Amino acid sequence: MLSFALAGVRRIVLFGAHPDDIEIGAGGLLLTLPPDVEVRYVLLSGTPDRQAEARAAAAAFLPGARITFDLHDLPDGRGPAHWNQAKDVVQAAAADGADLVVAPAKDDAHQDHRLLAELVPTAFRDAVVLHYEIPKWDGDLGRRNVYVPLPDERARRKVELLHANFPSQKDRDWWDDEVFLGLARLRGMECRSRYAEAYTCEKAVMSL
Repeated sequence: MLSFALAGVRRIVLFGAHPDDIEIGAGGLLLTLPPDVEVRYVLLSGTPDRQAEARAAAAAFLPGARITFDLHDLPDGRGPAHWNQAKDVVQAAAADGADLVVAPAKDDAHQDHRLLAELVPTAFRDAVVLHYEIPKWDGDLGRRNVYVPLPDERARRKVELLHANFPSQKDRDWWDDEVFLGLARLRGMECRSRYAEAYTCEKAVMSL
């Protein structure tokens, strides 16, 4: 198993189709990043109330980071019908480059997630792109090839911050500790850690 460090990451772009996507899929990674990173936080959709939740969550998950928000209001669930606007959003976010890009996975069952997953690698050709997973009713979890081990306290902190910053989601039947920690435990088992997040990386360049 090959390991690499996040210590050299200085500029990161985070993509979510909806508020809470980034934190569900990559909250543990965010809590692992160096505190002084420069972050561009991009959402395709969200009502003002939900976007306010996302702003608060980003501050909580990334204390000390320099965060630029790029929040849009494309119709939820109809992203592919707004391909041109979504493409413009992704291209604009790529203008300043990045060391690391985090986006949904191409095998995600939600069409808005897949749209972002397909557009991001076409705009970011000189950055590592990690595609995160989101548990959902569709049962679309697959095989991943990159893992971020999470100590117990970090995994539980992620779940604590999800609850604290996204109160609008608390009544959803899948929004609970068992879903979030259960998936993290399974991914942890796959990389010999107690908990972990898992990602897909389709292309990477190794420097020796």
